Amino acid sequence: MSQSVVPQADPNRWKALGFIALAQLMVVLDATIVNIALPSAQKALGFSDANRQWVITAYALAFGGLLLFGGRIADLWGRRRTFITGLIGFALASALGGAAQSTGMLIGARALQGLFGALLAPAALSLLTVSFTEAKERAKAFGIYGAVAGGGGAIGLILGGVLTEYLNWRWTFFINVPFAVVAVAGAVLVIREPEGSRNRNKLDIPGVLLVSTGLVSLVYGFTRASEKGWGATSTIALFVAAAVLLAAFVAVESRVKAPLLPLRVVLDRNRGGSYLALGLAIIGMFGLFLFLTYYMQNILGYSPVKTGVAFLPMVAGMITGSTQIGARLMNRVPARFLMGPGFLVAAGGMAILTNIKIDSSYWLILPGLVLMGLGMGTAFMPAMSLATFRVRPQDAGVASAMVNTSQQVGGAIGTAALSTVAISASKSFGKSHLSTTVPQAIQQAQAQVHGFTTAIWWSFGFLLLASALSAILLNGGGAQNVQVAAGSEGEIADVPVMAH
Repeated sequence: MSQSVVPQADPNRWKALGFIALAQLMVVLDATIVNIALPSAQKALGFSDANRQWVITAYALAFGGLLLFGGRIADLWGRRRTFITGLIGFALASALGGAAQSTGMLIGARALQGLFGALLAPAALSLLTVSFTEAKERAKAFGIYGAVAGGGGAIGLILGGVLTEYLNWRWTFFINVPFAVVAVAGAVLVIREPEGSRNRNKLDIPGVLLVSTGLVSLVYGFTRASEKGWGATSTIALFVAAAVLLAAFVAVESRVKAPLLPLRVVLDRNRGGSYLALGLAIIGMFGLFLFLTYYMQNILGYSPVKTGVAFLPMVAGMITGSTQIGARLMNRVPARFLMGPGFLVAAGGMAILTNIKIDSSYWLILPGLVLMGLGMGTAFMPAMSLATFRVRPQDAGVASAMVNTSQQVGGAIGTAALSTVAISASKSFGKSHLSTTVPQAIQQAQAQVHGFTTAIWWSFGFLLLASALSAILLNGGGAQNVQVAAGSEGEIADVPVMAH
């Protein structure tokens, strides 16, 4: 007996969202939690300042370089299976990092974390994309996910501070193991992947090699610039290599039968625009995290825990912007009316933070952080939803990977490039403001703060650019989110159709 049945939404989808968000929180936490622990780890293992940079860079290189590969693996192999594999691998790599007895072992563990994170992050977002099919539910789900993705970094600072101060730096790695155990159990018990949404094509090996080496060269180029300077031969060589490799990747993708990144995914003005705006905003946001952390600890004398707590109003702003503004308005107004103003409000917060001095009160920092959180929270959620707008179900993994790629590459570039800006501004300020009457320590602090404010002005510029691009490029979202009719090329509306 055959009967046509309307596909029902997965009854466990909200439970599944909880475990997907937990996995995403673990990945996002890891980007900042280790930063707070680095000074303690450096003392314990005795590594140099140059190697300290590698503890962060090894993670960013592996993560950013392999994300598109991870996204396509999720499409080919199955998102649930890729999600569980990524979780288990990430937990084992974290345990290895926590047990590290040498610098090489720690850096190797960080690279492995990046590799498994590159499997886990796109699988998580694409599971969300194919699990929530009704417009209002999808808006709510992306609101929660966006709040986790946006606020996780600041929570990482708090957790990193608490673990480092009261336990041991190794616990900033070990903490991932219970997170992963709970998420794996949840994935096995409640996460179900809709049938018919998998991509059955072969893996594009030349594409994997070209984009991975190209992105690694790009991120490493910015890291090299912060160490050796923009004019160094090695820096220029890396940027040239990145340009050549990524251009070759585009050429290959336009010709092969089953590309790693179908160009239709990024050439759509809504998706391409959201990746670009998100990447620029993340450059600014990561720069802010880094410089405010140093400012609070080195200039104002805050402890690691107090520094983390100081960021809490930004987390509250992010959660409010994401769930109360973004989620409520996503299906009513076009995304550009949320992303453009959102990034603009965040830029306003940045502008306030350019006024910090060596003796500034927290009451100056507070409104800047709140505006940053509100603006980024409001913009993040529609940006993540628009990144998979009208995407074919079999491309959901790679489209989701592009969101994470823009975030990871943006974060790595922001950290490296803005560090270079801050260091050079501090040096030039120190030389031009030499004084025999002002104590040396105060002069050094003033030079450092000048470097921070210069970098924050750059962050402000990146956010303004993200706001302008959102307003100009994007024309999707809003009422279009509730369309469910399939397009002529098998593309789907922002609310994916579950195929059973």
